[in-house]
Amino acid sequence: MFRTSDNKTQDMTSGNSMRQIVLFFLPLLWGNLFQQVYSLVDSIIVGKGISDKALAAVGASGTLNFLILGFVVGMTRGFGILFSQSFGKKDYASLRLYILAAKKLCISISLLLSAVCILSLQKMLVFLKTPEDIIKDAYIYFVIILAGIIITVINNLAITILQSLGDSATPLYAMIISSLANIVMDIFLVMGLGVGVAGAAIATVVAQFFSFIYCIYKIRLLDIFDENNAETTGTEPKSSNAVFELLKIGIPVAFMNSITAAGGLILQYFVNLMGSGYVAAYSACMKFASVFEQFGMSVGLSMMTFVGQNMGAGKFDRIRKGVRQGLFLATLANIPLALVQIFCPRQLARIFLNDPKIISYCEDFLPVLGISIFALGWLFVYRYSVQGLGNTFIPMLSGILEVVMRLSFCFTIGRASFRGIAFSEVSAWIGAFVMLMITYYVVIRQKIKKDLV
Repeated sequence: MFRTSDNKTQDMTSGNSMRQIVLFFLPLLWGNLFQQVYSLVDSIIVGKGISDKALAAVGASGTLNFLILGFVVGMTRGFGILFSQSFGKKDYASLRLYILAAKKLCISISLLLSAVCILSLQKMLVFLKTPEDIIKDAYIYFVIILAGIIITVINNLAITILQSLGDSATPLYAMIISSLANIVMDIFLVMGLGVGVAGAAIATVVAQFFSFIYCIYKIRLLDIFDENNAETTGTEPKSSNAVFELLKIGIPVAFMNSITAAGGLILQYFVNLMGSGYVAAYSACMKFASVFEQFGMSVGLSMMTFVGQNMGAGKFDRIRKGVRQGLFLATLANIPLALVQIFCPRQLARIFLNDPKIISYCEDFLPVLGISIFALGWLFVYRYSVQGLGNTFIPMLSGILEVVMRLSFCFTIGRASFRGIAFSEVSAWIGAFVMLMITYYVVIRQKIKKDLV
């Protein structure tokens, strides 16, 4: 086991599985929520402090943000599968090598992606039919976010390393630090200096940097890079093999995120055609969706670490039990979230928006998301469990299915009404959930059968 001055790594291959999942889930949830806090603060300050159109401009870049940043963030999460499996096997030499290779990959890919995307950003916004009255602010906001991609990526890599080792508390503290920094800078830059949407973007990037500094400080307390204190199985990969294995398991996760984001771009395209009022309403609704999905996603990420470690240890019965417990936890967590979206959509919309007409659009959209949020939670549990088992290809295909579902519904009911856009979104959740549920049971049976041979 790695030594630290305050060791928070957790071996999840033995002990009470439900207790371990819950104890890992709670800090992870709060960390993800704090990550959303500065996104929400951006929206509230931009919407209330500048205008609804400024909020629409920030929201118009949201799906592009998910498409581009989602690729590299998904890649780091894919790397985490190998981290957790090595940790579960107690093969610490391989873990150390994977982490060093992942750092080099993340820096190289993020720099290349940042340059390419900045050069093509204006054309992407035009292609998406971004309304003319918000396209300038949308460009200003997102070009700053793109310039800071490397900070976002290395921060997510640091968080992934800690979570793979069973530490979900340190990322929580990092998110608290970054959220507080973001709030202070938002107020100072946007409302104090009147910098506009550029101030909100700068605050977001700098807040990510604060999170990274704290996480890397904690990682350096671990004896990961000290070969004298790292156990080895004698089968650790060579450096070139480590890069190949990381890309093999990480790229499908990255593409899955980007493919899923492409489905979001389809919805954004149809919403943009409706006008800036609907864009503002959609931006507000998706802000809430991003926050509420953190409950199911946090359970799912807990399962990826739990399943990954136990996969490395070859404990398949423990994996099956843990997944059942994860499904129960996701269902329980989503009950209040479903109720508030179904019965309080107007009150939620007023947090961001001023215009009563735009608020009324949200009343058509949010209840549909609320009814379907359980499928989204189950989707996360099965998706991350399958990834934890080492299969990242089928989850990538589930992302393609999400795009197909969104596109099909957009061309039928999505073009007719704003509520149809909501149904287009949840159709993707339900379709991917069914696909991944079937995949999980097929894959776990194959793993058990292979282990018995």
